[in-house]
Amino acid sequence: MLTEILKKRLEKQHYKIVGSHSAVKTCEWTKKMIRGQGGCYKLKFYGIQSNQCMQMTTSISCANRCDYCWRDLKAPVAKEWRWLSDTPEDIFSQSILSHHKLLTGFKGSKKTNLASYELSKTIRHVALSLTGEPIIYPRINELIKIFDKNKISTFLVTHGQYPEAIKALAPVTQLYLSINSTTPEMYKIIDRPLFPDYWEKQEESLAFFAEKKQRKCIRLTAIKGFNMIAPEKHAALLLKASPDFIEVKAYMHIGASAYRLKRECMPSHAEVADFAIKLAKHLKDYEVVAEHIPSQVVLIAHKKFLRNKAWYTWIDFDKYHKLVLSGKEFSTEDYLKQTPAVGISGETMKEVEKLN
Repeated sequence: MLTEILKKRLEKQHYKIVGSHSAVKTCEWTKKMIRGQGGCYKLKFYGIQSNQCMQMTTSISCANRCDYCWRDLKAPVAKEWRWLSDTPEDIFSQSILSHHKLLTGFKGSKKTNLASYELSKTIRHVALSLTGEPIIYPRINELIKIFDKNKISTFLVTHGQYPEAIKALAPVTQLYLSINSTTPEMYKIIDRPLFPDYWEKQEESLAFFAEKKQRKCIRLTAIKGFNMIAPEKHAALLLKASPDFIEVKAYMHIGASAYRLKRECMPSHAEVADFAIKLAKHLKDYEVVAEHIPSQVVLIAHKKFLRNKAWYTWIDFDKYHKLVLSGKEFSTEDYLKQTPAVGISGETMKEVEKLN
């Protein structure tokens, strides 16, 4: 899948190439938590321990060339899987090994929290979202089951251009669908799809996504001057997916995206919160639940997660693993845990008021 030139380019950017089509790279939040500097938004929203999370992809190839993506345009361009497939067993074992190799330097660093580093040796979560489109790996369900057997939670992100793959996908701990545009014209500008029928594929993906029984989250990347308009249209589209959660996250002017979008396209956290609040007003059964200011992201959740005046957006991972390994049917509401910290800060709300 990758030429030697592309492999060297990726390795220079601290990627570890796994086999012929997968890759691992240490998330910045994993590094921060090992240094005792706090966890990412997934810790606050869902209970994931960032120091025990591995970031990877099973396919470096992607069918979109999104302007807002901070990754460089270094992956192969393809609509379909054209390559020989590495085995799920090899991808799993080599990814684990590569992840640990990337973290070895922390052992001797004075900035390292040794207790956090020791915990990082036991991987408990995998974010299948590094780059490319992981869902198109033909044996993705087999790999997911290997993660399940090893009690590693799976957070998988897809761009909605492979609806049949979504339909056939085995249960994952939380499935993400990236939806950023309310019209075909906006989609073409922001997401730069390869498929000519990209909008029809997204519509079909929304329908299959809605049928999934486990946790479902829509990711909306907020780009100032592009899609932070018409919240009612966003709401109408998102409701087709029947998501459990909606994350409204700021476009970040970093990496290769800085060559495609201006810095003015990156909204402030207050602007993200303002847009999320306006969006939630058009979502009858949803509420704004929490924010993670360092990541500039706001969480909107379905009210079914509000029980006795307490929110339950966290995941009971032990229960999830028991359920998924049982082979029996189960749903989102079977592995809930109370969320320790919720709400939008007073400081954020002051900034939001200034915008209106």
